[in-house]
Amino acid sequence: MSSQRLPTPGRFVRVDGVPLHVVTEGAGPLCVLSGGLGMAWFDWDAVAALLAPYRTVVRFDRPGLGLSAQAPAPPTLAAEADRIARLLDALGHDGPATIVGHSLAGFHAEAFARLHPDRCAGVVLVDGSIEEDPRPLLPRAVRTAWAGGVAGVLSAAGMPRALGPAARRLVGRASTVGSHPPHPWERVGYRTSRVARACVLENATYPYQAAELAALRRARPLPPVPVTVLAAYDGSETAGRLRWLERQRALAAELGGRFAVAAPAGHLVMADVPESVARAVLDLTDTGRDATPLR
Repeated sequence: MSSQRLPTPGRFVRVDGVPLHVVTEGAGPLCVLSGGLGMAWFDWDAVAALLAPYRTVVRFDRPGLGLSAQAPAPPTLAAEADRIARLLDALGHDGPATIVGHSLAGFHAEAFARLHPDRCAGVVLVDGSIEEDPRPLLPRAVRTAWAGGVAGVLSAAGMPRALGPAARRLVGRASTVGSHPPHPWERVGYRTSRVARACVLENATYPYQAAELAALRRARPLPPVPVTVLAAYDGSETAGRLRWLERQRALAAELGGRFAVAAPAGHLVMADVPESVARAVLDLTDTGRDATPLR
């Protein structure tokens, strides 16, 4: 299916000179959904549908991903946290927001809370990335230059167009326990050099973003907002899986937050059990009141 046959949801908002694709729906307290490495707005479809009756839900594509344009520079942790704040400014949302970060975007959600404490109402980390002692081995400029070169070679060889959507589907299948049909926009976005480059650069800058967060934790306290760490559990009893749950539990304790398990779920929790993500968001601000019923 071509992009000409698909109506583009949402709109484009220019943030720091970069046109970002954003979808806003619902009404009520503000909630921002940000996906993991290489993910797009549509990965949150099921969660957004559950939250929209109770929250104003904002989901957006980081530069190069989904339908957003490329940024002139590789991502950094502070830039991604600031991007969320500036996107909300551009949308006219100046009140506090609950930030939901999946995987790599868990770094961004926590950084947003530390760098913009007055604008954060709470944080939900959905199977968020964890690096207890990040120590990048190469200078950032060297690694990002190498990654940019790799992306250029792949694009020149036509690899994104030939294999991009298939690679995306393979990652999805490996990261879920359920069976989920491909989204119509997968083929449109993941066959482009733009998205391929963004994925490569996010992967290349991951260790530096982890190190930035470790330094930020020492420099900026977490504001007194509710935090939930939602860990994926597929039901297996392997040492690696159980160790991952303990690391997620330890992160919740470090942040003074609540630990919860989403099961049965792979890493793409929002696909396998979207109701667990929605419940974590609603419970975050409904503590002490009757639970909001999910429709």
